Amino acid sequence: MKNRQTVLILDFGSQYTQLIARRVREQNVYSEIVPHSISVEQVKKIAPTAIILSGGPSSVYGENIPEFSEDILDLNIPVLGICYGLQLLINHYGGKIHSNGVGEYGFATIFLQDNSTILDGIPDETQVWMSHGDYVDTVPEGWMVAAKSTSGTVAAIEHKVKPIYGTQFHPEVIHTQEGKKIISNFLFNSANCKADWTSGSFIEETIQAIKNQVKDEIVLCGVSGGVDSAVMAKLVHIAIGDRMRAVFIDHGLLRKNETRYVIEILPKSLGFPIECHDFSDNFLSRLKGVTVPEKKRIIIGEQFIRAFEKIVDGDSDVKFLAQGTLYPDIIESGGKTGSADVIKSHHNVGGLPKDIKFKLIEPLRELFKDEVREVGKKIGIPGEILKRHPFPGPGLAVRIIGEITAERINSLKEADYIYIRLLMEHGIYDDIWQAFSVLVPIRTVGVMGDKRTYGNLLALRAVTSVDGMTADWYKMPYDVLGKISNEIVNSVEGINRVVYDVSSKPPSTIEWE
Repeated sequence: MKNRQTVLILDFGSQYTQLIARRVREQNVYSEIVPHSISVEQVKKIAPTAIILSGGPSSVYGENIPEFSEDILDLNIPVLGICYGLQLLINHYGGKIHSNGVGEYGFATIFLQDNSTILDGIPDETQVWMSHGDYVDTVPEGWMVAAKSTSGTVAAIEHKVKPIYGTQFHPEVIHTQEGKKIISNFLFNSANCKADWTSGSFIEETIQAIKNQVKDEIVLCGVSGGVDSAVMAKLVHIAIGDRMRAVFIDHGLLRKNETRYVIEILPKSLGFPIECHDFSDNFLSRLKGVTVPEKKRIIIGEQFIRAFEKIVDGDSDVKFLAQGTLYPDIIESGGKTGSADVIKSHHNVGGLPKDIKFKLIEPLRELFKDEVREVGKKIGIPGEILKRHPFPGPGLAVRIIGEITAERINSLKEADYIYIRLLMEHGIYDDIWQAFSVLVPIRTVGVMGDKRTYGNLLALRAVTSVDGMTADWYKMPYDVLGKISNEIVNSVEGINRVVYDVSSKPPSTIEWE
């Protein structure tokens, strides 16, 4: 894995940093997000083919701005600065940035000014997406202006000799019409990258890496029933065969019939046995009275590890634990670059206890969800498994707002089962990236059979997405929504009102907790 070409993305805190990584990978070039504070020595060790400086909320003249080793710019590695990244380049090479207190946000039109490597092949006039408060006032000597916006703002710059470029707009967002072409120009025309990051190459590298790490040891493999753990377990099994113990832990917070699915259906599809262990009493007793979402996740993360430890208690041969951790899990748990806030601690990342006794194997930690599905397809996992909607490791614990009780778990299980069943019956389940129900323990007044009810509120959530990093709410047909609401209210005791979530990510997250 270390020999492949890599594009490093230095993260300065932009909300679009993950999108940059996605856009590079879409061109079949491997990208990795790293902290803005990465040292020049670390960069040399990685030996990236290209470097991208992300945007960010800071001003180059502000206080406590992100630290940046400017020696990186002297490594003769092609560099692209985006938004704040462009302003860092201007400042480093002696130009000037200013702010007049009026920002430029949203759609803008740019006009090409001169022949440009990075803007080669795009129309002389094109739409882009801006999101900045500071402007380029003076372009440094040795640089050319490649494009300006309607307002006269410097929109793109290019060094006349060195392969260093900058865009004030964001080529990584879909609103920039020629964004894909601009990124392609940088990767292939400037940095001479090779389009060799494919699911096939990843599979070969990963299987070999697992063999090298594990050698003759036994691996405990956590299987949840979801896409990520299924793909991860299949990769580990291909690598080491029967030295893998696939283990499913029932924590009492699963969807209806999920345990039966994992025991009866999943082993046949994956080609290896799966042990089932019921630790629901342990999890639920630890969660009793807990209402803070982050605390729920941390408790569940620790309890998973304690359960795995108990399963192998006395067996010193089991030294490794394999998990289906993905790249977004790392990012949202604040564990990748340190530049972004912790959005939520994922049970298999931020929720892990410090005294874990296992050595972790996380073969998917470099991938986004759509990339995991592509890998799964390549290694023969059936489509009915790969098409399953994501389900969080903490399960219903983060879909019950407030305290978790047996009554609330049962109500949510039944309501969510009805919701998903009707989506499938109406043929729209596969059109949705993720759909689920959230129990909101807010009592509302209702009427059933001429009698007053005082039941809970249920929220329905359905989103479309590619990788879960951004998402839009699904435009649910009204007739389907009506049938779902009607059956839930009439069938599930304790729920008398249903609402539909029409918020996107960002600013919301997909899950409520």
